[in-house]
Amino acid sequence: MTATTSRHSATPTSTGSSGNETLYTIRRWLERNALRIYGVLAFAYLFTPIAYVTLYSFNNGGHNNLTWQGFTLDNWKNPCGAPDVCTAVGNSLKIGITATIISTILGTMVAFALARQRFRGRTATNLIIFLPMATPEVVLASSLLTLFLNTKIQLGFLTIVLAHVMFSISFVVVAVKARVASLDPRLEQAAGDLYANETQAFLRVTLPLVAPGIAGAALLAFSLSFDDYIITAFNSGAVNTFPKFVYNSAQRGIPAQAYVIGAFMFFLALFIVLAAELARRRRRSA
Repeated sequence: MTATTSRHSATPTSTGSSGNETLYTIRRWLERNALRIYGVLAFAYLFTPIAYVTLYSFNNGGHNNLTWQGFTLDNWKNPCGAPDVCTAVGNSLKIGITATIISTILGTMVAFALARQRFRGRTATNLIIFLPMATPEVVLASSLLTLFLNTKIQLGFLTIVLAHVMFSISFVVVAVKARVASLDPRLEQAAGDLYANETQAFLRVTLPLVAPGIAGAALLAFSLSFDDYIITAFNSGAVNTFPKFVYNSAQRGIPAQAYVIGAFMFFLALFIVLAAELARRRRRSA
């Protein structure tokens, strides 16, 4: 009886030990893979709307694209099928490119001045640069509208570009300034030792090193300009842009062509980023 009792009493102990080991194994696995799990969940959260846009760009729903009606390629074959959609996209592209060029040039010069020069008011200038980024867009939009109306500037293409340049410069300055601050000054000093003047050193050494930061800032400025709605809606007048088209269409059902253009813009940006990364790796391995 003693042996039987011992066997029965050992069974719960071994079961409890096995359960503890299982819990310990699970906990250790979670600790080792917590970052990966978080990354997967974060990317799933970020890319779910993009997957939805891509899927519904193939929806055979006509002008009411809120429910799935079947698969079709007609939307991609005729992206201008919805009224005024291509006109709105064309306006957004013109405004985005113009605002990007202006804000990139001005923002790059400001970034070099703040990163390389010491002058009175430098701290205040840094603070002022961040103000458009911290101010709510609806406040900026209403203040710009008041400014344009008081100065008798007619609302339209020009006012949209001026407004987009105003808030894009801050992002360009921050991006380019970070790149300039990370440069090794000894490289420019070495160029000077090799009898290069300031212009030659800037064009052949500094500018190529800063170019990735400038390109990234330009892409950021373009994306901010292309998809801006609040500031554009206040200061656009009769000019229709792609965000305004989508917002106005949402009241009666967004056409599938809007999803097509959105998916195309995403994959185009993804292609540009991947191509730039591959080019960078090839230069590094060469």
